Amino acid sequence: MIFTSGASVHEPYYACETSIDTLHEHAVATARTLVPLNALQPRFLTDLAPHIAVQALSAGDLLFAEGSVDHQHIYLLFGEVELFNGVGLPERVRAEATSAPLAHQQPRPCSAVATSDTTVVRIDSDLLDRSLSWSQISQYLMSELALQRDLDEDIEWMQTVVNSNLFLKVPPVNVEQIFARLTPMVVHAGERILRQGEIGDCCYFIKEGEAVVGVYNEVTGTVENVAKIGPGRCFGEDALVYEKPRNASITMTTDGVLMRLEQADFDLLLHEASVDEVAANELGGLPEFPTLIDVRTDEEYATGHLACSGNIPLSLLSMKKRLLSPGNRYVFYCNSGRRSRAAAYLLGKEGYNVMSLAGGIDGANLGDQLVAGENYVLRDGHLVSGQ
Repeated sequence: MIFTSGASVHEPYYACETSIDTLHEHAVATARTLVPLNALQPRFLTDLAPHIAVQALSAGDLLFAEGSVDHQHIYLLFGEVELFNGVGLPERVRAEATSAPLAHQQPRPCSAVATSDTTVVRIDSDLLDRSLSWSQISQYLMSELALQRDLDEDIEWMQTVVNSNLFLKVPPVNVEQIFARLTPMVVHAGERILRQGEIGDCCYFIKEGEAVVGVYNEVTGTVENVAKIGPGRCFGEDALVYEKPRNASITMTTDGVLMRLEQADFDLLLHEASVDEVAANELGGLPEFPTLIDVRTDEEYATGHLACSGNIPLSLLSMKKRLLSPGNRYVFYCNSGRRSRAAAYLLGKEGYNVMSLAGGIDGANLGDQLVAGENYVLRDGHLVSGQ
């Protein structure tokens, strides 16, 4: 957690002496009310919280300048700011009146200046987008798995895997492939699975049982146990990701079952699957103009979306895909293209005629074309006004 204080966004952030635990607790509690952080599952919100910067400003301090590019979501937690771009009257925004990021468009469409003692939160937009993608895809996968009755006894374990540390290293679009590539392995108490210093050729998930992580102490010449790990935990993946020797030993403390993922399969998972994409300026050149579907959260959609587009959040895609007609062409979009590529990949495999908007709203510079209050819903595969 970073706490900052300063008058200019051009100045570096410096940590000050304050309670890290208090700031962390405050940031997590506040994030649960902010759009779209309120859509994150608790595990992903907890992982994101240490990367949140809390900044204190005084009246007259500049929060951001018109035309600047900072690639951040900036939220007003306390106080009041004034937004102005030299055209028309300035807009005053109070913390209690908004849960959406301030003037969220790059480059910034206006300047923001604090008009009172003010506290804001800054979050790296790409990091937040990744967390949203992982969180919402895990919800999609669990919805799909819940429909497979033959997997009932494995649902809880599979849900743990989806929320595991390996999940954060794999492109979101590839996550569902993990289960198909895992092979079971029965192990026994006292069995050493990994040895520190060896070259890695696979990684493991613990399906059943517990293990201990040991690290060699060069001073004492002994292996010291530093952590215990249990079901759902992945280990050994760092040696594959960074192509370095194992940095710890893993020994089973109970009998159990591991799921092994070979390096060749792991390498395939690191490369994002191919997805059909279309640039914004090419939409009119398609055989027929497609139906645009916003796969962000419903609150993101309500804040501002492309004109004449519907909304099916990625997390609800499993339940709401029945609203789409396999014979119609759809183009999914989101902020970066990350969530829309995942949605297009998942439904494309099922035979739907789907594409992703290349670069998303941000990459296609469509931020100034977003509208609010003009909502559409899907009926018989087509959009109709939701008013």
